Amino acid sequence: MSNIILNLKNISKSFRLASGVKRALDDVSLSIEEGSCTLIGGENGSGKSLLMSIAAGLIDCDQGKVECSVSPGLVFQEAETQILGESPAEDIAFGPKNLGWKKDRVQQAVTQALEKTGLTAKADYPARFLSGGEKRRLAVACMLAMELPLIILDEPYANLDYSGVKQVNELVRQLKADGKTVIILSHELEKCLGLADHFVVLFRGKKVFDASPAEALKQNLEQWNIRNPLTAYKSLEDLVW
Repeated sequence: MSNIILNLKNISKSFRLASGVKRALDDVSLSIEEGSCTLIGGENGSGKSLLMSIAAGLIDCDQGKVECSVSPGLVFQEAETQILGESPAEDIAFGPKNLGWKKDRVQQAVTQALEKTGLTAKADYPARFLSGGEKRRLAVACMLAMELPLIILDEPYANLDYSGVKQVNELVRQLKADGKTVIILSHELEKCLGLADHFVVLFRGKKVFDASPAEALKQNLEQWNIRNPLTAYKSLEDLVW
């Protein structure tokens, strides 16, 4: 029997605007299996980031319930906003130090996180000069150092060139190999659908699809304002850079 690591039940969230009340999430339910890679797709404003911010405990929902058996790690779209240290090594050490870990354990966690994310050679490099892909890897390294088993990547391909996208996807492969649970929020299916075990679509705050990536390719994705990736690629296996 599969182990559910994150269960969202009937999540709703509204905001009061000058023009009236906007219902940003409308009765969304979703289950994430431990060790899986889930891609949540949807156009900008569909509710992807808001839903995962609620899942991570950063925002309260108006209605519904979040059941999560672990502490989730959320990598923001602008990963540099999460960098607190002058160098990758210093930044990665920040979390374990604040958890009160002993010096030897902190150093071991930093070393392992750098290795897992391919940043060992830049351990003491000025963090502000890292590339976009490297900054996202650094944000994930910080979560690995704190031993967080659930990693959420919010629009991880935004503003990245081909090399940066490849770096992020290689990191996702590594996380999967290590048994981590990964959630990717993206509308760029052509870059990552082939990595996913599970695909969910949000449209105007509602969940409109929840099944396998293969099943998704049989749908009319354009009805949810998602570009069909098979217009440029031939099969699901091609849908990963």
